[in-house]
Amino acid sequence: MKRLSLLLFLTTVAAVALAEELQVSRFSAEGLAGWERKSFKGTTDYRLVQEEGRSVVKAHSRGAASGLTRKLKVDPGRYRYLRWSWKVAAIVKNGDERTKAGDDYAARVYVVFPGRFFWQTRAINYIWANRLPRGESTVSAYTSNSMMVAVESGPGRVGQWISEERDLLADYRRLFGEEPGEIGAVAIMTDTDNTGGEAIAWYGDIVLSTDR
Repeated sequence: MKRLSLLLFLTTVAAVALAEELQVSRFSAEGLAGWERKSFKGTTDYRLVQEEGRSVVKAHSRGAASGLTRKLKVDPGRYRYLRWSWKVAAIVKNGDERTKAGDDYAARVYVVFPGRFFWQTRAINYIWANRLPRGESTVSAYTSNSMMVAVESGPGRVGQWISEERDLLADYRRLFGEEPGEIGAVAIMTDTDNTGGEAIAWYGDIVLSTDR
């Protein structure tokens, strides 16, 4: 019995040792260093704040669409698990994932897979959906190269910190029907430019991992 317990312990330790994490963001230690602002229309305000005892990014959009992008070069076959935490104050009034007029989100974390040519670039948007049911996905209202995945949906968990995890490799294969290239960037974005509304969200640290 003692030998079996020791074996199980050593197996667990070995599995943990083999798992590797890549910190996409460490807001508490690094702030916004390494993140670039990208504006599509107007400017969403992103700033570091203390929220429940930790440093996070607060995003506030009023009829604007801009994001923060962190450039990377990562193999999704190795670092296939994406983890993050977020919170929203409310969903976007009049938001609708299936129309250009409603293509706004209180919070989204997206991963970019650059192609050799710009039209080969793919993106997975993990969104806090307004109408799209949780767990469902749809093509972007703007381009078939970008897919929207409803990780959270509706007002049910508004005002709560939620921890998320996604299998990037499995999602990419399912959404695009092919093998992914290298990850080129991870971004966060809170936008309300199409509806002209207002949204507030908070983003915690983002991690890529080799194991669950």
